[in-house]
Amino acid sequence: MGGFLTLFYKEILRFRKVAFQTVLAPILTAMLYLLIFSHVLSGRVSVYPGVAYSSFLIPGLAMMSLLQNSFANSSSSIAQSKITGNIVFVLLTPLTHFQFYLAYVLASCVRGLLVATGVLLATSPFVSIPLAQPAWVFLFAFMGSAMLGTLGMLAGIWAEKFDQIAAFQNFIIIPLTFLSGVFYSIHSLPDVWQQVSKFNPFFYMIDGFRYGFFGVSDTSPYSSLMIVGGALLALSCATLLLIKRGYKLRA
Repeated sequence: MGGFLTLFYKEILRFRKVAFQTVLAPILTAMLYLLIFSHVLSGRVSVYPGVAYSSFLIPGLAMMSLLQNSFANSSSSIAQSKITGNIVFVLLTPLTHFQFYLAYVLASCVRGLLVATGVLLATSPFVSIPLAQPAWVFLFAFMGSAMLGTLGMLAGIWAEKFDQIAAFQNFIIIPLTFLSGVFYSIHSLPDVWQQVSKFNPFFYMIDGFRYGFFGVSDTSPYSSLMIVGGALLALSCATLLLIKRGYKLRA
C-alpha cells in the first residue's frame, strides 16, 4: 500500500499547494451565485413547501462546486502528467491498475468534499438550512465526487492538450450541472422538460444530496442512489479498462 498512499498524498499536495485557487476561489464563486440568484429569483421560483429559496439554493451550489472541482482535479492532473511526460514514472511503479485509479479518484473526492464543506460553512451565517438525513448528504457527496473524479480521469486520458480538457468541461460538465436543478426544482418546469431532466445523471446526484438536508426531493432518493451508483460503476469499469490497456498513457 506504500505506493498507493504515496501517489494519493502527491495528488493531495498538488491541490493543497495552491489552495487559494483550488479551494477558496470556488467557495467565493458559490457565494456570489448565492448573492445574485437568491436576490433575483427569490419568490419567483417554486421550490419545496415551507423551504425558502435561499435555503434550497445552498445545497445545490455546494454540490455543483463539489462536482466541478472533483472533475477538475483528476482531469488536470492526468493531462498535465501526460503532456509533461512524467506519467511514465507513475506507470513504472508496482501499482495495480485499481490502486492507480483509486489514488486519483480519492484525491478528487477530498478536494470536492473540502470545497462543498467550505461552501456550506461560508453560507451558514447568512442562511439557516436543516440537516434531516446526514447519511444521505455524505453518501451522495462521496458518490458524486467519485463519479466526477472518474469522469475527470477519462477526460484526462482521452485529451492530448489542455484545450480538449477545457472543451470537455465547457460543453459537457458545466451544461449538465446547470441543467440538473441547482437553481430550481424540476417540478417548476413544463412536463416535457421534467422528462428531459430525468435523463441527466447530475440531477439525481443533486436531488439526492438535497434530500439529505430537507427530507424531501423531486424523486425517490433510492432511485437516485441506484442511478448514481450504476453510472459510477460503469464509468469506473471503463476507466479501469483504459488504464489496463494503457490507452493514450503509454508512448
